[in-house]
Amino acid sequence: MGQSTDRQWERQRVPHAGELGWDDSLYEGDGAGGAGGENVTGTTDESPGSSAGNGDDTADGTGGSQRARKGGRRRTGTRPRSRRGKRRILLWVSSALALLLLGTAGAGYLYFRHLDSKLKKEDLTLGDKPMADHKVNSAGQTPLNILLIGSDARDSKANQDLGGAKETFGGLPLADVQMLLHVSADRSNMSVVSMPRDTMLKMPKCTNAETGEVYPASTGDVQTNESLGRGGPGCTVATWYELTGIPIDHFMMIDFAGVVSMADAIGGVPVCVTENIHSRNAEGKGSGLKLKKGESVIQGEQALQWLRTRYGFEDGSDLARTHAQHMYMNSMVRELRKGAKLTDPGKLMSLAEAATDALTVDKGIDGVNKLYGLAEELKKVPTNRITMATMPNVYGTGAQSGRVFPKPGDAEQLFTMVRDDVPLDGKASKRKPPAESKDPAAAPADTGVLVRNGTGSDTRAPTPQRATAVAGLLAGKGYTKAVSDATLDPHERTEVLFPNAELEGDAQAVAKSLGIPVSSVKKSTDVSGVTLVVGADWRTGDTYRKSAAKDEDKTPDTARALNGADAGQCMEVQPGFTW
Repeated sequence: MGQSTDRQWERQRVPHAGELGWDDSLYEGDGAGGAGGENVTGTTDESPGSSAGNGDDTADGTGGSQRARKGGRRRTGTRPRSRRGKRRILLWVSSALALLLLGTAGAGYLYFRHLDSKLKKEDLTLGDKPMADHKVNSAGQTPLNILLIGSDARDSKANQDLGGAKETFGGLPLADVQMLLHVSADRSNMSVVSMPRDTMLKMPKCTNAETGEVYPASTGDVQTNESLGRGGPGCTVATWYELTGIPIDHFMMIDFAGVVSMADAIGGVPVCVTENIHSRNAEGKGSGLKLKKGESVIQGEQALQWLRTRYGFEDGSDLARTHAQHMYMNSMVRELRKGAKLTDPGKLMSLAEAATDALTVDKGIDGVNKLYGLAEELKKVPTNRITMATMPNVYGTGAQSGRVFPKPGDAEQLFTMVRDDVPLDGKASKRKPPAESKDPAAAPADTGVLVRNGTGSDTRAPTPQRATAVAGLLAGKGYTKAVSDATLDPHERTEVLFPNAELEGDAQAVAKSLGIPVSSVKKSTDVSGVTLVVGADWRTGDTYRKSAAKDEDKTPDTARALNGADAGQCMEVQPGFTW
């Protein structure tokens, strides 16, 4: 867009809120590193430059995610070093904010073009595994899944001016904040699931769309925030899909310079702490956040400090920081819906400017009009139906001490609820049950079925000969072509998979014959025929039944669910960080 065109939109008179296309209904209703922590000397990957470090809230970039969450001990490690800096945690909420606010960009064609020119776009996914069929439409017949990514990139002067270890400037970025925003198909509720940046998982193969560089799939566990350096946000999307099986429609990424500009444009968000807090320990590490007990209104760099704070909140862990971020986002949404700070058209336009300038989005978001459409979908959800949650997790041991892993059972329970569009707030779902296939099933004797043993996990050995036993059960029900496969395919839950619509009816018939719910019948590009994966929920016995240990429609307590309308939340202050 040329300079003369830019000047044209700048000369436009500032329109009032109605002309901006703003809908007022959007706002209606509604290792704990303590100060006295012990240090264990030695070579550790917490030193400057460690990619797995937790140094985002330190003064010198020497923190480390391998620091134990209990007792504040720094432990030795053998993981390779790569660059880290002191300020890593980025404001994922700014991405969500952009969705909520870009309805302000209704000032005319030239202004839209100006905002469009500021949006940076990249490929949605860089992985080899195609997304499952999942088409979002304006009628709200399918859920909407958006991955929000906070990048610690230091490739601009604005980011470098905010501080951090200089050796990180210009290095590979890390996806230090990752949140999946899920809007239900009926648009009645919204779930936001955070994945701790210290999460260890298998990284899929990713190919950089611009350079063609191929990053092979990892053979061991890799820290999830390293996904962004493997080609861009499309690899972070691929990593999420590989772990959760949740189809992702869009991503939105922001760096921490964008966090500050967005927070300034909002004009302040109320937060609360249980005691006076100063996030700075005896070694000078911490975000620098300093607040008095009770409620404070924060913005700009102080908002960034809140979102980066680890030392001083709860047990001083990255999980505590995630909880504080959830509180901030809920408070921000409540403020926006009051509308008190967004009645000035000039402020609205400033916010639109900050949002579009700060964001990188997938190519499916082809402009501000699409962002406005997404905002229209989001604003349908009332505040009291927004739920923030953290991926249930457990701490690693030994060399992985201080890092976290998805908690067996609970993590998959949460992912399944999102996949199946089950509200995390415990209220009744309006979702429709899976439709029966219109394609009639073939006779059992004519249906081939491959049976795999998926009863094992990272912590539990598979039940021996389980695939053979279940193939025998199918044979007894007339499926004489059912055969077992020696492949071990760990699954939390039993599933019947099919590759195309022609076999959906056959797959549903197989499930019914064994008492498996139709909701467990899924299309998959990983199979070539009807495939039954016997999961960890059916390790023994001849009759399938849902796990008695869990209610599949209940959010695990370990997810720390937080309701968006709960204005009474106050962040607990860690002992040793008060003043």
